[in-house]
Formats: sequence, C-alpha cells, structure tokens
Amino acid sequence: MAKQPAVCTNVIDGDTFKTNVEVRIRFARVNAPSINTPEGRKAKALLESLILSKSVTYEVVTRDTYGCAVAEVWVDSRNVNDAMRDAGYK
Repeated sequence: MAKQPAVCTNVIDGDTFKTNVEVRIRFARVNAPSINTPEGRKAKALLESLILSKSVTYEVVTRDTYGCAVAEVWVDSRNVNDAMRDAGYK
C-alpha cells in the first residue's frame, strides 16, 4: 500500500493512535506496555511528544485481528516506529 498523509488527532497508548483519516493505527514492530502501568503511561507520553497534532505519513503493512491498520509511520523523514523501538518498545 502507498504512503498516506494524515494528522494525529489522539494518542491512545504507546503503540496506537487515531488520525483524521484512519480510525485507528497501530505501529508495526512496536510493542508498548499496557496503558494501565507506569511504563505504559511513559510510552504514551513519548508517543504524544513525537506525533500528537502533527502531520504524519503512514504506510499500512497489514491489519490486525480487530481490523486496525498496522503501519510504519513517519513525521517528516523520521521513522517513528524506529524512534519508539530505540526507546526500548520492541
């Protein structure tokens, strides 16, 4: 699938967000802790700092069992999936 532009409108947790064009996007290759944990809230805060209210480009690589898009995501030329993995969310 081709890369698509969007704006992040809501960060749900450390590896899932909503945009103005796609109901919900999960990060490919990223696994953040549950939002109900201190580490999960830290992951969400990091993701918010990287993408909330920003223009993103995403490329859907698959859909999960719930129909959620699983994608690679960029802000400008920075791969946000890689940034989250570099922070330890693998």
